[in-house]
Amino acid sequence: MVFKKSLLFRAIFFVFKGIKMKTQLQIAAAGNISKEVEFVASNEGVDTELLRQEVAAGRVVIPANKIHLQTNLKPVGIGRILSTKVNANIGASSEKSTVDEEIEKMQAAIDAGADAIMDLSTGTNLDVIREQLIAKCPLPFGTVPIYQVIEGRNVEDISEKLILEVIRKQAEQGVDFFTIHAGVLKEHLGLLKSRVAGIVSRGGALLAKWMMYHNKQNPFYEIFDDICDILVEYDVSFSLGDGLRPGAIADATDKAQIAELETLGELTQRARQKGCQVFVEGPGHVPFDQIQYNMEIQQKICDGAPFYVLGPLVTDIAPGYDHITSAIGGTAAAYYGASFLCYVTPTEHLGLPNAEDVKAGVIASKIAAHAGDIARGLNGCAERDRKLSIARANLDWETHIKESIDPANAEKIHNKYSGDNKDLSKADYCTMCGKQWCSVRTNKEIREAIDKDIL
Repeated sequence: MVFKKSLLFRAIFFVFKGIKMKTQLQIAAAGNISKEVEFVASNEGVDTELLRQEVAAGRVVIPANKIHLQTNLKPVGIGRILSTKVNANIGASSEKSTVDEEIEKMQAAIDAGADAIMDLSTGTNLDVIREQLIAKCPLPFGTVPIYQVIEGRNVEDISEKLILEVIRKQAEQGVDFFTIHAGVLKEHLGLLKSRVAGIVSRGGALLAKWMMYHNKQNPFYEIFDDICDILVEYDVSFSLGDGLRPGAIADATDKAQIAELETLGELTQRARQKGCQVFVEGPGHVPFDQIQYNMEIQQKICDGAPFYVLGPLVTDIAPGYDHITSAIGGTAAAYYGASFLCYVTPTEHLGLPNAEDVKAGVIASKIAAHAGDIARGLNGCAERDRKLSIARANLDWETHIKESIDPANAEKIHNKYSGDNKDLSKADYCTMCGKQWCSVRTNKEIREAIDKDIL
């Protein structure tokens, strides 16, 4: 009852405010600059008109549901002229977790620097979980509607009417982007025969089962235009899901993956023509030498739509350390064409992550995104590195730790190994080398001598 009243209040507020039902894409294509474009341009230090042009062309997406904008959303831009963004997946499972635990995980992700949150909750009470999360989330917030579509029913019982009802309900709650697995077609399923890992996408697997049972085409593909109409109404962005992404490096860049990608290119154009903002999801598990090709072919097929990749993981042998394997792939992906990295936690392939795992995943992915941005020469990206390096060279421990990606952890490690040298304002060496052998300390003395013309 509380949920229904909340939706009614928002709907009344929506109409009362007289908000024009136009998407960021439509506003930009008409030559106008929205407040959200101004906000993102200011945050990123890019020219406002250039950003408008990129949004109009579909090469930048600003996921910003008009409902969420009226509460607590701070817009974020996703595209190659901007810094590479990081998404954190959270979500209660049917086996474990509570709303409070998911809120804790979401806050851990926000504190660690995530740029977006996706709720992948399955099980019961999904409306309540989603509403509570959105109410506390200032970042773009995404979901996978098919998870709720099958709540309490068999996948075979999914109907087109039910799909549209769930999508509208979630849009009314303020969800900013939806993963829609409309690119997995019935004719693609025969291409999976030689795969090692088959279909690892939950949404992709469920829809494959539905298509086989009914001997019909993917219902999300069949009603794609109807889905577009709902998304335009609230300016919910498409995250076109890769239901056939490779779940093993042996399956990377195979015929099934590329066939789906070509369909996603078609759907990108259809969605844009309807006025929808679109970014496209990608692999997955990809050997390092195939990452460049995967990034470049997506940009070509999908006409520059921002690419959102899971990792990618460059090896399959590191359960427990997949935040590292994904960071390796994520750096290359960010360099070669991705705009949006989905984090991977240490528990990937093993279990449901907790708040500590979420933080580790976000930090690893943020390092990858930043490293990729440095490599592609993004304006101003390396200034933080320079500032930290100067502090390190001057044994300025306070600035050195403050500018690190995780200051709390850096200070914790410094204090753990510093012995009696813990005072950051006075410490002039660390325990790695000690006072006599510290090259940084010695180099500081040499530079001081040079400055005084002693040498």
